Parts: sequence; C-alpha cells; structure tokens
Amino acid sequence: MKKRQFIVQPDYIAKHRNYVVKGAFRSYVIGNDGQEHTINLAIDDWWITDSNSFIYQKPATMFVVALEDSVLLQLDFKNEQKLKLHSHKFETFFRTAAERGLTFLQRRITSRHTLTAEQRYEEFVNEYPQFLQRIPQYVLASYLGMTTEYLSKIRNNKLKS
Repeated sequence: MKKRQFIVQPDYIAKHRNYVVKGAFRSYVIGNDGQEHTINLAIDDWWITDSNSFIYQKPATMFVVALEDSVLLQLDFKNEQKLKLHSHKFETFFRTAAERGLTFLQRRITSRHTLTAEQRYEEFVNEYPQFLQRIPQYVLASYLGMTTEYLSKIRNNKLKS
C-alpha cells in the first residue's frame, strides 16, 4: 500500500482484516463539524480494519488509510470463518485478539474520561513510544482528543522541564 492509500472507506463493506507487516495506518471518522477523529492506529505487527463492518459485513463508517508506504497481509471474511471453523488454534487466536482489543478500548475510553490531556499524552508516550516517530502530530492529537496546538504546547512544556 502506498502512503495515503485507503483500505477501508465509509459506505463500502470492509472485506479484509489487515495485518500490518510493515508500515503505519490510522482509522478515523469525520464528525458533523467536519473534524477528523482518529479511532485506531496500527504499525508493524498490529491489525486494523473497520471491525464493525468486517464482522457484520455491513457498510463501513470509518476510513482506514496508510500513513506511510506499507505492506499488509489481508484475510477476507469468508476465509477467516473457514480458518476458525477448521482450526481450534485459529479460533483461539482471533478470540484472544478480540479480547485484547476490547480491553484496550475499555482502557482508552476510561483514560479519555478520567485523565487530563497531559496525562493521556504521558500515558501514550510510556505505553507506545514506537508510534511517536511514525505518526504525524495531527494524527496523535486527534487520537488523544486534543488540538494539534495543544499537543505542541504539552510537548514544549515537557522539553522545558
């Protein structure tokens, strides 16, 4: 995939679960105000898609786009179902991945409602330092629920202290 290439777009069914071999992706939605809201990020060895669209085979509600030239392995819905049906190991793998994803989203929602912007940034830096050089600042700001300007202010304050 080339940088800025979309692998999922609203109103089209997400046909694949995407494993990032090499590269970086973001999934996002656009609010009624035209503002982009980053929902998920993925780099090497992570999975990304519009899960609701993929699992239920319904039209997507989000965009998934490459942030850099990338290499993906794609697994389509029918073949994933066959793998799960015929192999307990694959069933366990995808169940475990879903459980981890669910707990990650729960932690993210909780931190969004209980931590300050500075605390969310610090938590992200500590948990996912490998993302910092790979994703643009506007994407990180959107993911953390703040403006790019406010993220710059937080970073500058960190450098000063």
